[in-house]
Amino acid sequence: MVSTRGRLKQSGEEVRSPLRIHRKPNQKEKEIEIEMTGNNEGMSANKNSAPSSFKRRDRVTKKGDEAIADACKVSATFILDLGESEVPNEFEKVFNEDQELQQLINGEICMKVYPFSSEHTTSSQRKIILSGSFNPLHDGHLKLLEVATRMFGDGCPCFEISAINADKPPLTISQIKDRVRQFQKLGKTVIISNQPYFYKKADLFPGSIFVIGADTAARLINPKYYGESHALMLEVLLGCKSTGCTFLVAARNVDGIVKVLEDFEIPEDLRDMFISIPEESFRMDISSTELRNRG
Repeated sequence: MVSTRGRLKQSGEEVRSPLRIHRKPNQKEKEIEIEMTGNNEGMSANKNSAPSSFKRRDRVTKKGDEAIADACKVSATFILDLGESEVPNEFEKVFNEDQELQQLINGEICMKVYPFSSEHTTSSQRKIILSGSFNPLHDGHLKLLEVATRMFGDGCPCFEISAINADKPPLTISQIKDRVRQFQKLGKTVIISNQPYFYKKADLFPGSIFVIGADTAARLINPKYYGESHALMLEVLLGCKSTGCTFLVAARNVDGIVKVLEDFEIPEDLRDMFISIPEESFRMDISSTELRNRG
């Protein structure tokens, strides 16, 4: 019978070892763990000393390990011949909530999801996102997202808060946690991001539907916010469109005047990216600012 090594030598096949070597930080070479990867039963060994349970397993499964090694076209005897610098360090570090939020504020991570809602499934599913400061969250916000979800029932409804503001200091960790608690009490999913601009949100959540008020839609298409450049406004919003995102626009009472999407001249290349929520379905007549001012 020709050995596995002999067959490989005759055929010239390349040996691809399914063995992975793990070392914890500051672990000595003698304590390196060796693991068989793939669909086979895991194997581990310690070059220093093994507990009695492992030794018993070793005696019982020696033949089985040899069979696995033969099937994987590797020698059943593995000699570790790596220098200190050649052994990779594999380890996982767990951060607490405050650390993650600080990383988000610092720009080290781009978002943190609080999936309080049973409607939240996978991050790859299209999202229906209502962005805002939610200071405080009120019934108008809840109803608006509910209406949007009815119009596009195949999406995952989420609220989104940017910890970074374009013209204000970033939110503190305690402020973020206070606002998150509002959603936790109601069982609503909220995402904390560090992207205050919609063109950045579009990159972060491609294919999503952003639910906005008519006042926000007016700002989005106003060249004033793009250095008075109509061309730059088109370039930025066409970039949003290329991600597959759309804007669902609700009527909004602005200074006593109800504004709807149809009140604005949307550039032709962008018209199919803006969808109107019928005024009879929803109209937001109150804002978080007004609620705060009322005390």
